Amino acid sequence: MFSTLRRRLVGASDDDADDPFKESTSTLTKSRRPPNTAFRQQRLKAWQPILVPRVVLPMLLLVALICVPIGIGFVFATYSIEKLEINYGKCADLASSSFADVPSKYVNYHFGGGKSSTVQWKKTINETDTVCTIQFDVPGDIHGPLYLYYKLTNFYQNHRKYVESYDWKQLRGNAVPYNDVSSDCSPMRYRDDKIIYPCGLVANSMFNDSFSSLTSSSGSEYEFSAKGIAWKSDLSLYKRTKYNTSDIVPPLNWIEKYPDGYSEEDLDSLAEDERFMNWMKTAALPSFMKLYGKSSEVLAKGTYTMDIVMRYEVSIFGGTKSVILSTSNVLGGRHFSLGICYLVVGGLSVLFMLIFLIKHVFTRKQTDHAFLEGLAGQEREVL
Repeated sequence: MFSTLRRRLVGASDDDADDPFKESTSTLTKSRRPPNTAFRQQRLKAWQPILVPRVVLPMLLLVALICVPIGIGFVFATYSIEKLEINYGKCADLASSSFADVPSKYVNYHFGGGKSSTVQWKKTINETDTVCTIQFDVPGDIHGPLYLYYKLTNFYQNHRKYVESYDWKQLRGNAVPYNDVSSDCSPMRYRDDKIIYPCGLVANSMFNDSFSSLTSSSGSEYEFSAKGIAWKSDLSLYKRTKYNTSDIVPPLNWIEKYPDGYSEEDLDSLAEDERFMNWMKTAALPSFMKLYGKSSEVLAKGTYTMDIVMRYEVSIFGGTKSVILSTSNVLGGRHFSLGICYLVVGGLSVLFMLIFLIKHVFTRKQTDHAFLEGLAGQEREVL
């Protein structure tokens, strides 16, 4: 056995000759032995730096020089974004029939130059709906694009049963037979012995408050378009359904929008409804915003009103709903998280660099008499 081991260390030819696992080419069919390469045999060259002060200090300085300027740039870029957010969920309870100031805890805004804005609301109750009218001041011209969002809180779209509750075959335009509708859509598969289209909890719970265009004090309107607000990758996923209108019914919470069922025109518009597409892209967190419309026009300085038809009930899940007007930049909306993260990393790098530098400069030398006296004292204690 030892002679075999010695021969295997001599060279590759001996190793091949004495290898008991190697078969002749005539009988070899498959081998599970990895090839004899540096990568497969884990013999790649590597460099592992020793963490000494002359290596660590420049690395920390480099991280700080990279992260701090980037963080400052992100924060300043985000600070320039103009935004108005109004939580209107309590409008039906708190607002009166005439305009009154919205409580400050329900309003959050930032306009260029730190200018302030007055936000008021009133409610109007008709036979079918409650309409919340919001009036606000725009202290300066806002250059587009301007985006209109709605925001929900405490709504868990990431719940396992909820997030899977749809039928992609339906959404792709296929007329899925009655018995083949995905079981994931339960309990929103059938109604009145007809197929629910689109089926599932996601579609049934779609946000259905409606926002009017902005109307200025002079009577001119600022409109938001519902086109171009969905991801391009989503546009190709939704097709016009091949169902006959007599075979399907709208989801239960859509009855108010389609009281008499679907028409052919309804099916055409549903396949191109980008607001519906945005809703079907479920959010990962319980607080989220979804794009409702956008405009590339300039919103001129002045006073504007917006009518919101309130149909979406948020009290059943203990949440809130808000309307948001916001500009954007290459980083997105007014969110400071990314810039703050860079500043925190850069600041920690500077802090640790200073700590290590002080420890390195003021470290007591090994030949210091005080150090030697300490060692002598330890030896006496041992004796």
